[in-house]
Amino acid sequence: MIKFCASLLCLCLCYLAQAQNSIEQSFEIQKDSTDKDFLLKQLGNGYLPTKYFDFDLRYLVKYNQYEGLRTGLGGVTNENFSNKFRINSYLVYGFADQRFKYSVGGGVRLAPQTNTWLNYSYTDDLQETGSSKFLTDTRFFQFFEPRLLNIDLFHKHITHAISLEHQLHPKLSSELQFAISNVEPTYSYQYALDGDTWSKFNFSTATVSLAWSPFNKFKDTEDMLPEMKEGFPKFTMQLTKSYKGVFDGDFNFVKLDLKTIHRIEHKNENISEFTFVSGIARGNTPLTHLYHAYPNNINKETVMQRFSVAGLTSFETMYFNEFFSDKFTTAQLKHYLKPFNISQRYKPQLVLITRYAIGDMKNPERHQNITFGSLKKGYTESGFELNKLLFGFGLSFTYRYGAYHLPSIADNVAFKFTFNVTL
Repeated sequence: MIKFCASLLCLCLCYLAQAQNSIEQSFEIQKDSTDKDFLLKQLGNGYLPTKYFDFDLRYLVKYNQYEGLRTGLGGVTNENFSNKFRINSYLVYGFADQRFKYSVGGGVRLAPQTNTWLNYSYTDDLQETGSSKFLTDTRFFQFFEPRLLNIDLFHKHITHAISLEHQLHPKLSSELQFAISNVEPTYSYQYALDGDTWSKFNFSTATVSLAWSPFNKFKDTEDMLPEMKEGFPKFTMQLTKSYKGVFDGDFNFVKLDLKTIHRIEHKNENISEFTFVSGIARGNTPLTHLYHAYPNNINKETVMQRFSVAGLTSFETMYFNEFFSDKFTTAQLKHYLKPFNISQRYKPQLVLITRYAIGDMKNPERHQNITFGSLKKGYTESGFELNKLLFGFGLSFTYRYGAYHLPSIADNVAFKFTFNVTL
């Protein structure tokens, strides 16, 4: 099976390379700078465009502690295929768990003026336990996603989802989703409630998500009010309700998630960025649907054994699976100093960082066969990054202090690479 998958991947990569070469040759013949800019923009968003189908680069190669090497193909049809409907799917294979994961879906555009889409998807994949995603978050692509390398706590899920995207206003986007999920943790875990225990869960959920950018500025073009200048602050809110007894759902609970991002550009070319994230779950909620605080530290003995790659918004000194909460808040301040102008192409940048997290768990005894702590005393770390030292790589140093300071000084230190590449 592994040889077959490797052969299939090689063939697919060859096809992608040929498609990319074909595109590049077309650009050389036409010498159309607009099309080249479009290609660079698509690549920066994580797509390799072809005539009718845009390959999604997020599915090519990844790695984590459960699947090992995860590789495959995916993508979505583009407007040359149709401007009234789209088809999106992916197929990946994990070499450590020896299992295929996939998603098949599509959407129908109901109203171009408000960018209204009716979507459906069927997904059989993994999700990190304790992670939360906002439906209205804009697509974010990194060539290299550092946190994925060290994640080991996943749950399998098979999910049917139908959703409605609608732009209420050029500055206000919304999405409504109904989903039915069958969830099974990949680790030994049981949820205990009223004398019963569950090791597998069925969820029937309704979710509404709103993204508001009141300070964005726009200009009229043929592309229907594209964003001209990004404004801050930005606000996102998401409400999720799980229903017991609806399509065999096991639990009643409600979750409310909030996110605010604010950025200040100073006259001396310094930039201050503040990120606030908060969530609360009320009701009977298994660990799979609760919260961690974006940890990114490996549970190994020495600082150098824990040496890895720092994330963009993660707590670098917080160990994986150290804390879980049913209510939490994180606040992060990053201050970007003006890049050092050493040469035209070599401009490293110093970033000062402080992060804070607080949270709690109402009924920790319900979560069995797993050990974790509470964040009710408040967690603090500070440090700095020196980015873009060589080929996009830099260095990060972070120190953990305050209520959760550990007895050994070395256990409070995180020393890591950073990776920043822009097209």
